[in-house]
Amino acid sequence: MEGGGSGNNSTPTIDKTRVLDVKPLRALVPVFPSSAEAPPYGTYSSGFSPFYPFSAPQGSQATPDLNQQTHTTPAAPLRSFRATESNWDASGGEYESYDGSTGSARGRPKSSKKRARKIHDLDFTLSVDENDFVVGVSLSERDDGNREVVHSIQMRFDALRRRLSQLEDAKESPAGIIRRADLKAGNILMTKQGLHAQSMAGIDYMSVRNGLEEEPLAVSIVSSGYYEDDAEDKDVLIYTGQGGAANRDKGATDQKLERGNLALERSLRRGNEVRVVRGMKDSVNQASKVYVYDGLYRIQESWVEKAKSGCNIFKYKLVRIPGQPDAFGVWKSIEKWREGLSSRAGLILPDLTSGAESKPVALVNDVDEEKGPAYFTYVSTIKYSKSFKLTPPAYGCNCQNACQPGNLNCSCIRKNEGNFPYTTNGVLVCRAPMIHECGPTCPCFPNCKNRASQTGLKVHMEVFKTKDRGWGLRSWDSFRAGTFICEYAGEVIEKVSQVGEEGEGDDYVFDTSRVYESFKWNYEPGLVEEDGSIEAIEEPNVPSPLVISSKNVGNVARFMNHSCYPNVFWQPIMYENNRESLIHIAFFAMRHIPPMTELTFDYGKSRLGEAAADGGSTSRGRRKCLCGAPICRGNFG
Repeated sequence: MEGGGSGNNSTPTIDKTRVLDVKPLRALVPVFPSSAEAPPYGTYSSGFSPFYPFSAPQGSQATPDLNQQTHTTPAAPLRSFRATESNWDASGGEYESYDGSTGSARGRPKSSKKRARKIHDLDFTLSVDENDFVVGVSLSERDDGNREVVHSIQMRFDALRRRLSQLEDAKESPAGIIRRADLKAGNILMTKQGLHAQSMAGIDYMSVRNGLEEEPLAVSIVSSGYYEDDAEDKDVLIYTGQGGAANRDKGATDQKLERGNLALERSLRRGNEVRVVRGMKDSVNQASKVYVYDGLYRIQESWVEKAKSGCNIFKYKLVRIPGQPDAFGVWKSIEKWREGLSSRAGLILPDLTSGAESKPVALVNDVDEEKGPAYFTYVSTIKYSKSFKLTPPAYGCNCQNACQPGNLNCSCIRKNEGNFPYTTNGVLVCRAPMIHECGPTCPCFPNCKNRASQTGLKVHMEVFKTKDRGWGLRSWDSFRAGTFICEYAGEVIEKVSQVGEEGEGDDYVFDTSRVYESFKWNYEPGLVEEDGSIEAIEEPNVPSPLVISSKNVGNVARFMNHSCYPNVFWQPIMYENNRESLIHIAFFAMRHIPPMTELTFDYGKSRLGEAAADGGSTSRGRRKCLCGAPICRGNFG
C-alpha cells in the first residue's frame, strides 16, 4: 500500500456537436459467456450469458505500456445522440433486430413515441427515455455521457443480474435448464428504467443515405470463434462473413452478399472505421470465453473462399488503426508469459510468495532499477494476537455436503438473513454490514460456495513498480464484478498508536474505523418486486475497530494503491474457527476489471483528517493523491 493511484492525465476531448441520425448500435462490450458455446449472430444461444463491460487496458500499440494510468479514454467510436425506434414486442416475444434477424426482446415498445437520449462510452451504448428518469443520474449527466455515469448504470445492471441469479439458485430447477438472469435483468431495466440493453451479434450496421437510396455500413463486429476467423495477429483480423453455418435443421450453405456481409463490403469501399470485439478463452474457466473491445479497425480487402464444409464464404481483412491503447495485444503478451516467465520484461522474482499461495505472484519492475520492496514475511491470512478481544463465540452449520442456496436449515445461511451470499460461480451478490461464511469446523465440504474468501488467490497476479506511486498490484486475468480478489493479511493490533500516531510512519495499515466514501453497489429491491422501502444497508459494520498492520507480515493486498475512483472494495467477513468468531477483511471487484489493470481501493480518511476538513486544527497524515481520476479528491490519508 504505497499511497496513490495512477498519475494525472488529461482525457481527450470528444466533439459532441456532431449528431448522427442513425439506428441504435448494438452494445459493443466485453462479456463473460457462461459456457464455451459461441453465440449465433443476431440471436441468443442457449448457455450464452453476457456480462457487462470493462474497458480496454492501456498501453501503446507497438509495445504495451502496462504502467500507463487507466483513466485515459481510448479512441472514441461513432457517437449518436438520437435513436430511431426499433420494433419490440412488450410481451417479451421476438423483436426485429438491427440486422434483420430475430432474437430475445431487447428493443423498445412498438407503441412508444418517446424520443430516446443516448449515452455512449467507448464500448457501451444505452438509451434513456426522457420521461423515464434513472435514479441518481441527472439530465445534464446523461447528456454529457461521461464514463462515471456509464459505469454507474452498468453497475446497476450487474447488481440486478446478480440478485436474479441468487434467486434462481435458490429454486429447484430441472437438470440442464439454462437460467438467463442477464436477459431478465436487461428486460427489467429496459421496461422499468428506460434503458436500452442490446444483444450481442457478429456484425452490426447502420443505414446511410447514398443519393436517393440507403445502403448499410458496418459499425462493429464480434470475433467469437463461431466462424472460421484467423484472429491470432494482434493487429490484423481475418474475419469470416455471417450466414451459411450448419445447424440442427439444415446443413451448411453458401454465404450471401446481404445484411452484415453487404455492410462490410460497403464499408470496405467507403473506408469507414469499424469497432472490433475479440473473444478469448477465459484462463480462470476454460469452458468459457471473455470478450474484449479491441478498438477501431479498417477493412483492407475482401474475397471469397471455400470453407471446410465445401461452401463459399466471404473473408474480410481488417487492420487495426495505430495509436490506440492495447487490449488484445496485452492478452497475447500474457499468453507468452504463461508459457515461460523468462519472456516477461523486468521480471525480478517469479513468485514473491515463495509458494505460500496456490498461484504465483510475480515481482516486476520495468520502470527503474529498484530491486523490490522492503523485506516482509508473506502470510496468506490475518493473524490475531492472543491478547486481542475476539467477538463472542458462534457455531457453524450442520450441513453434511455443500451448503445449498434456499436451505434455511443451514445456520450460516440464516446468519445472512436467509440469503446465500454468493452465486453458483462464486460471485458476491450484495455488500452487507457483515457476511457470514462457513468456517473450518463446519462439516460442509471444503469446496462449499460459502467459503469464497478462504480459497486464496485464484488468478495469477503480479506486484509491479508504478511510475509515481511505488509498488502496485494487478492481475494477468480478468475479474467479474463481485469476484473475490484477496483478503487483507497482516497482524491485528489493538491501537493504531502501536505503529505511530494515526498510522504515521507505517504505510501498511488497514483501519476499519476510517471514514470511507459511500457508494451504491447493491440492486434496487423494487426492480425485483421486493419491498423497496426496506433499503439494504451496505456500509460495513465491524463490532469494534479492526486495525491490521502489514508492514512486517502481510500478503499482496499491502501493495494495492489508493484511488478516489477505485475498482475494488472491502467487505468484512466473519466465520467460526475453534469456537471463536474471527473477522476478516476481503476485497472484491467493484466492476469488471480487464487484465493488467491496476487494482485500487479507497484508503478512506482518518478521523483527524475529517476534523481538519471541517475546520479543525490539524491535517496530519494527509498526502497528495496521484490517482488521476476525474473525481480525484486531491489528497487522502
